[in-house]
Amino acid sequence: MKFSSTVCIFFFIMALTIWSSGEIPIAEALTPAECKAERTILVNACKSVVTRRPPSPFCCQRLRLTHIQCVCSVITPKLAALVDVKYAIKVIQSCGRQVPRHFKCGSITTP
Repeated sequence: MKFSSTVCIFFFIMALTIWSSGEIPIAEALTPAECKAERTILVNACKSVVTRRPPSPFCCQRLRLTHIQCVCSVITPKLAALVDVKYAIKVIQSCGRQVPRHFKCGSITTP
């Protein structure tokens, strides 16, 4: 699957929000197909984030429910180069979460 830069930003935002919630769902039993389904549900719930509009309450809820391993596994070095980390942090804060320092998700590490 080919990801655009906005989808990459979206996945990074999602991963940070999940991590900062303090309740990280563990994906030990999830198959690749289940992870893909979770990402699809999340993308559909949070389309406003991709176009730089505020996330909806449902989007913030999906950010907390999606397994972090399903997100970070798709953040390659190529995709990481496209992420606007400052914007990602702003979105996470708008969902009422704090951003962890030095959090590593795929090829991205927060300041």
